[in-house]
Amino acid sequence: MDGSGGVLVLAATPIGQLADASLRLGQELAGADVLAAEDTRRLRRLCADLGIRPRGMVVSYFEGNEAAKTPLLLDALRTGQRVVLVTDAGMPSVSDPGYRLVSAAIEHDVPITVVPGPSAVPTALAISGLPVDRFCFEGFLPRKAGDRGRRLAGLAGEQRTMVFFEAPHRTAATLAAMAEAFGPDRAAAVCRELTKTHEEVRRSALAELAGWAAAGVLGEITLVVAGAAPTPAVPPDPDSLRAAVAAREAEGRTRKEAIAEVARLAERPKREVYDVVHRVHGPEAVGDSSGDETS
Repeated sequence: MDGSGGVLVLAATPIGQLADASLRLGQELAGADVLAAEDTRRLRRLCADLGIRPRGMVVSYFEGNEAAKTPLLLDALRTGQRVVLVTDAGMPSVSDPGYRLVSAAIEHDVPITVVPGPSAVPTALAISGLPVDRFCFEGFLPRKAGDRGRRLAGLAGEQRTMVFFEAPHRTAATLAAMAEAFGPDRAAAVCRELTKTHEEVRRSALAELAGWAAAGVLGEITLVVAGAAPTPAVPPDPDSLRAAVAAREAEGRTRKEAIAEVARLAERPKREVYDVVHRVHGPEAVGDSSGDETS
């Protein structure tokens, strides 16, 4: 192991309420040999609010200097120092600095631990009212309209609930682009200023949310968008339904059995499939008519 007692600590910080800071966060901030912070002024303010006087060296570590500062922090870790990494809010590495340092620490067998805590992603998911059994985090979308549109087009068929971060001045344009890519009626939630004094959650269809946001949006924004509806195994149009029933009858199923299976795969009522088949063929026209009646 290259690391000689050094440990990298990824520490989650409050996304709004100071009271959400954990006891362990305070202990780590107070005891760190090195504090790497996305914004050193915010870190010092957080420490002051928590009544903590850090004993370690404070280092600026943000998107613009990650590449240059990562080797320096790695050297500190490899000489046995405890390096605590914090970002402006939430969990490091989640659309924030951290990934480079984590990768370097893993490569050099330096132990890593996490101070769990607030994150806008699960917070927005929980409050959105949208399904949370399966979800994906897409972070910030591209700023340019063309690139953003292509990214969203690639997500149009995504069936998991999707979570995005967005800047307030781009929120209206992003919601409009989502309405175009996913459909105006796709359910979504705009979560603004989560856990803060002016917390607000708007739940509606994408087109309606885009219209609301056109007047201007302020604060930290997290967008939660419902996934696409699953595609039925059998298309629900009449021709596909009739063909699917005929194919199953040709394999030896009774018409009743074929209709029941096709209805399930097409996610349509059995009576609808029954009517579609008999509207064209009549009850005796396809395969074995025994057991025609639906139940």
